[in-house]
Amino acid sequence: MDIVILCIEIFLARIVDVSLGIIKTFFVVREKRFKASIVAFFEVFIWFLIAREALNTDIKSIIIPIVYSLGFATGTYVGILISSKFIHGNLTVNIVSNKMKKKDLERFKNHGFGLTTIKTVNKNYMLMIEIKKKDLDKLKDLINIIDKEAFIIVNESRYIQNGYFS
Repeated sequence: MDIVILCIEIFLARIVDVSLGIIKTFFVVREKRFKASIVAFFEVFIWFLIAREALNTDIKSIIIPIVYSLGFATGTYVGILISSKFIHGNLTVNIVSNKMKKKDLERFKNHGFGLTTIKTVNKNYMLMIEIKKKDLDKLKDLINIIDKEAFIIVNESRYIQNGYFS
């Protein structure tokens, strides 16, 4: 019975500490130093406690490293899920299309997207749109209606000044 309790502790603790590690990484990328530091403290604190317990047990079983690894994998999944649901941000979307017409640009505005357009050397349009992350699917659907072959680049925005969001 001791091995079952130990495996449950290891599995759950790994989910928590790995999830915290992923959340910390999002904060680091966004240069949120204080939040990243606080999360890092708890991540390593939990990891230390569980790693110490897993390594110092008298129980010799391949199950322990398997459960440890399963907790890591599950924590990765959970951490990404938490980050995508609760850590909001902005995206810069660049679109290059040779099928885009002026009336199509109005469609973006009518759907609440502010945009900047640039005419390329080839007479194509390049659109620059700043959106909230939650609006990406809505924007991609609209782009596909207008031009399924449009070249699209999406990047996380680190700094935005001026402009507007609907």
